[in-house]
Amino acid sequence: MSLPDQADASYPEVVYRGEGGEINARHRPADTPPDLGERGHGSLSYLATTATTRGEFGLYRVEMEPHAGGPKTHFHRRVSESFFILSGTVRLFDGAAWVDGTSGDFLHVPQGGLHAFRNDSDALAEMLLLFTPGAPREEYFEKLSELGDATDEERARFLDKHDSYFVE
Repeated sequence: MSLPDQADASYPEVVYRGEGGEINARHRPADTPPDLGERGHGSLSYLATTATTRGEFGLYRVEMEPHAGGPKTHFHRRVSESFFILSGTVRLFDGAAWVDGTSGDFLHVPQGGLHAFRNDSDALAEMLLLFTPGAPREEYFEKLSELGDATDEERARFLDKHDSYFVE
């Protein structure tokens, strides 16, 4: 079988050009420790990073403690962000109103869309975050807590580097 000369315009460009497929899947067992934080006390797991998806997307599992709060209203210029609630209640801001997202709820925010999220409830909440196309969000998550001592200029550089623009 050979690749068609011209791909269907509704599909992305061909990435894999081999003939027989290859063994390259990556399994992450459910009991894998989170990459940041502690399960049951707020954590973040890197399910699929930009590096592992060749820049296609980044997928993260977020566990939020009760009353954990969350980021203020912001937007991204380069990536879209999607939220899928696994359990608990996550307050989601869609740019116009806050809604209580519960298990099975989904919110997609295109580039430029104002959004925020937080856990105001008395219970743990879990969700999946999906960034497309992929961006190296791991450094953002890992170094965000260090911004407390940063100058305004350092903070602005960090946020710009990580495509995060806060409006409040």
